[in-house]
Amino acid sequence: MPIENEEIRNALRQFAQSIDPSNGNPNTEPLWELIRDIGMVKLNVKNLGYDIARALSDSQIAKVPASPQPVKLGWRASTQADIESDWAAFWCHELGIKPLYHRKLWELPYVLHNLWVHGMIAPGKRGLGFGCGEEAIPSYLASKGVDVVATDLPADHASAQGWRQTAQHTDSLEKIWRPHLVSKALFDRHVSLEFVDMNAIPEHLRDFDFCWSICAIEHVGSIELGLKVVENSLATLKAGGITVHTTEFNFMPGPTIDNWGTVLFQQQHFEDLARRLISAGHRAEPISFDVGDGPLDRFVDLPPFGVYPWVNEPKDEFPAHLKLSIDGFPSTCYGVVVEKG
Repeated sequence: MPIENEEIRNALRQFAQSIDPSNGNPNTEPLWELIRDIGMVKLNVKNLGYDIARALSDSQIAKVPASPQPVKLGWRASTQADIESDWAAFWCHELGIKPLYHRKLWELPYVLHNLWVHGMIAPGKRGLGFGCGEEAIPSYLASKGVDVVATDLPADHASAQGWRQTAQHTDSLEKIWRPHLVSKALFDRHVSLEFVDMNAIPEHLRDFDFCWSICAIEHVGSIELGLKVVENSLATLKAGGITVHTTEFNFMPGPTIDNWGTVLFQQQHFEDLARRLISAGHRAEPISFDVGDGPLDRFVDLPPFGVYPWVNEPKDEFPAHLKLSIDGFPSTCYGVVVEKG
């Protein structure tokens, strides 16, 4: 709850200063002495987690297989075992990126593998991407002859500015073209861009073979609105089409964040979504809430966080960022895949 009294706010600001600005002496208030090393503790924890990731990388990351294996992933959370799997290694190689112990990187092979195992990565298929930002999936799909409508928020939307600052919003096709994946001519032939608010999917976006979103539904205003986006996305598909979404998962019982810029779904919300979809005649794949038991599954990264490795140069090649604290809640990425009935 925000502190209303300005005098109290000023006192807290002074309390949180590491030195006395008038003379440069250290802050010797007893409460400050209790918390002053918390930043160092966080840094130590982060370094230990990242060191584990470095030690595991060479021995545990799978070699790239010749072809993907037809295993169905179902609804699942990002885990260390997934990053070390053959399927993740294959799709990371296809995208030209190195597998890292990073939950955001996990989302890319998760989406592509689900599309492939359902026969959607093939010439003549039509795909619709929600909240695409600057992700590489449209370019990859275009290289396989798939027609893609990539969408993002209108440039004048209140939320768009914040996403642009972190390279997670696109206002032109140029930003999502990846020349190492597809020629410009082929990209232009297969990819188009529309501006779409996921809370109001236009009626003309219909008859697609598949649609997807990557960590977008937690940003539409509330948990319930995010669940409705998944349900409403099925209206864009043909019968038998596939929708794949990844989002934020608070895997601890108890309270969670709702009605906020980033909401955190929990097991109960995904179970409710599955019931709603099945009752509407759709097919939800096997559902798991296993968050893994590897050392990097038990490591919860703490802020401040580095940049996304596939957008800018990473500050650390092994961020070990499978689980993290979001506003104090232990979270990871979670994926859902649904076949339209």
